[in-house]
Amino acid sequence: MSHSSSHSSSLPSSQSAPVALTVQQQGQGYPILCLHGHPGSADCMRVFTEPLSKKFWTIAPDLRGYGRSKTRSPFTMGDHLSDLEALLDRLQIDRCFILGWSLGGILALELALRQPERIAGLILVATSARPVSDLPQPSLAELGLTLLAGSLNWINPGWPWNIETFGKRSLLKYLISQHTAEAYRFLAEAGSAAVLQTSSHAHQALNAALSQRYDRRASLATLTQPCLILSGANDRHILSQSSQETAQTLPNSNYICYPGVAHLFPWEIPTAVNRDIQEWLQTISGYPNFSQG
Repeated sequence: MSHSSSHSSSLPSSQSAPVALTVQQQGQGYPILCLHGHPGSADCMRVFTEPLSKKFWTIAPDLRGYGRSKTRSPFTMGDHLSDLEALLDRLQIDRCFILGWSLGGILALELALRQPERIAGLILVATSARPVSDLPQPSLAELGLTLLAGSLNWINPGWPWNIETFGKRSLLKYLISQHTAEAYRFLAEAGSAAVLQTSSHAHQALNAALSQRYDRRASLATLTQPCLILSGANDRHILSQSSQETAQTLPNSNYICYPGVAHLFPWEIPTAVNRDIQEWLQTISGYPNFSQG
């Protein structure tokens, strides 16, 4: 999700009934709700949930219109919040952390603004309260190379020849800076399927939100929970400067910007990212109402 604007706006909402989301749960202990981006799915969040579930209870839903959470009706971005509140109610979770990647981070902020007493803290990955992008318009050649690189990577994940010949020249160059076999394996295991499973309604809901020029900076002062904000220095989908702006506006935040990585940096440098998340969680283990269980 990306847009540049000085206009203030929250997510558009409708009155549709909550959808029972498909959810992947792992581990036990203090709950961490893990929210994927666009296009995405719970599978994309395994880079976080597999290490976190050794100490925590991770809950990773497919958002409405993504992955296995199918819908035949149009919806708005605000409807995701109703779905997530219903999910927490269903799981009888009174208070939790949220880890959100890209669009998932925006939903994390919105949920914290909507129910601050329910959110113990936030881990915001490649996201912003005022997302700004500088992506160029893709060329037909780049679109074709992306289809080719993705198809070959699906067949043979992490194949060096494909990465060098097609991957680095495709639109993946705006998502990944370090074109490692590991990053391409993550793409094959979760990314490609997530793109195919993302519904037209999900695309429409996101485009409608972008047209509203999303900007929640003015509301961030009310969020006093501890927050960890992570960004990639080469991110062109949501610029690291806009992530840093969010970190500077939140009253109780820590900010890390990783050099030489882009929007999918958790798949580029998973060990470093998960180490920093675990270390941050350790530092706030004495935070009220938070225990590692």
